[in-house]
Amino acid sequence: MDTESDIRDFVVNALKEMNYDVSEVTGDTDLGPAGLDLESLAVAELAVLVEDHFGVQFSDEDAEGLALMTLDEFTAEVARRIKVPAGEGTE
Repeated sequence: MDTESDIRDFVVNALKEMNYDVSEVTGDTDLGPAGLDLESLAVAELAVLVEDHFGVQFSDEDAEGLALMTLDEFTAEVARRIKVPAGEGTE
């Protein structure tokens, strides 16, 4: 099972490979305009990388909210989705 630390490391490395400066990124860094300033296409690209690596799913509606999350919030959300497969527990 992937730990939040593993997820966070993956996300930071993915952002680095996407040419974002992650040298001062902390868990409290916003993914959106107040922090890393990921544009919608970058958020979508990050979501796809995370989906492919961890086997989770994000809907188009989810993508809007992802940019409003901090790195720690995003990491926790991915961890939650790993524990609860897509489509389960949504009732």
